[in-house]
Amino acid sequence: MRELTFLEAIREAQEQEMARDPRVFILGEDVSFNVYGSTGGLADRFGLERVRDTPISESGFTGVAIGAALVGMRPIVDFTIASFMYLAMDQLVSMAAKTAYMYGGQAHVPAVFRAALFYNGGLAAQHSDRNYAMFMQVPGLKIAVPSCPYDAKGLLKTAVRDDDPVLMFEDGALWGSRGEVPQDDYLIPFGQAAVRREGSDVTVVAIGSRVREALTAADTLAREGISLEVIDPRTLVPLDRPTILESVAKTGRALVVDVGHKSCGVAGEILATIAEDGFWSLRAPLRRLTAPDMQIPFSPALEKGFYPDAAQIVDAARRLLRE
Repeated sequence: MRELTFLEAIREAQEQEMARDPRVFILGEDVSFNVYGSTGGLADRFGLERVRDTPISESGFTGVAIGAALVGMRPIVDFTIASFMYLAMDQLVSMAAKTAYMYGGQAHVPAVFRAALFYNGGLAAQHSDRNYAMFMQVPGLKIAVPSCPYDAKGLLKTAVRDDDPVLMFEDGALWGSRGEVPQDDYLIPFGQAAVRREGSDVTVVAIGSRVREALTAADTLAREGISLEVIDPRTLVPLDRPTILESVAKTGRALVVDVGHKSCGVAGEILATIAEDGFWSLRAPLRRLTAPDMQIPFSPALEKGFYPDAAQIVDAARRLLRE
């Protein structure tokens, strides 16, 4: 099977969906110029009507996408940087998420909103948000966080065909990563986690790029006779709670790893699920590794070590086995 980068997989998913369904179109800032590598050649093939450059107005073009979706189109909105989503919060939260409910299911917003996580690159506080957790608080939105090129393509294709609004967060640390991706059409169902590695001692639930760190940690610990089971949720809404609980029932220990902040984050939500529905399986306290509740510094030296990595996962797993 051929290999693609994460961005190439995104591009291929968009091209295939645009070829399959004439209602699919892309809009965002400079998308026709392929500035970030996920829309190369699409304007040439499909024209500027379907690969539409917009003004620098997230509020405006998000509203355009929602309106288009309401009359039957299937837009893919490219926010580029996840921090820019704040400029369109009213459209995302008050319109995209709530329309189907407010109209009793008579209207839907089948739109995809792509947003990249550009942390750990010295981009400072206003460009480094990992903000998917706050959108989990909004009923009506589905949220995908792929961890590899295969999932990036499959989840995006599923998102395009979904009748509900989907936020797809792409970890910038993965954009250049390579992996096997079929050229053929395939879908990855939402709410279906992947067991990236089976193990017996500690369950590690890792989000996005932290899956790669967890697998590295698992290789290190395997040499010590410690077995990690690595779970990749793939979608946060819907969240595959049964797979997580089944793993914890086997290992008795749980560690959640996320680059988001600690308070009110994804890690806390997953651990709350385990505490409520899997408490009697536990053999040690629940643990999480996250970024601290601090603004992201502009200085690369200060930002270094801000996010949990393989070494920290190794240390946390060892502690869990001693507790």
